[in-house]
Amino acid sequence: MSLSQNMLEIIEQRARRDVFTRVTRVTLEIGALSCVEPQALGFCFDSVSRGTVAEGATLVIVRVPGRAWCWDCSRVVEIPQHGAPCPDCAGFNMQVRSGNEMQLKELEVA
Repeated sequence: MSLSQNMLEIIEQRARRDVFTRVTRVTLEIGALSCVEPQALGFCFDSVSRGTVAEGATLVIVRVPGRAWCWDCSRVVEIPQHGAPCPDCAGFNMQVRSGNEMQLKELEVA
């Protein structure tokens, strides 16, 4: 719920700054390693956006794959979750490079 509330605060700040009164679409990038459940986020966003500039807005979620540097085979590889082994060499000596993030990428306004 707090992620949705924070996202709505950002949207409302942009609405005041850029002077718009309605958001019709919100596009988010959510990393596969971020521990954010898209369905739960969508439900919470619908709840917190009632009576705001974002009420009724379509929430578009783009999943970003997790990527990590494998110290054993010296490659950047895609991983589905934290603690997963390297898909190339099965090693566990991994350093996450991306996939933890959640970013508000685009607002479509009316």
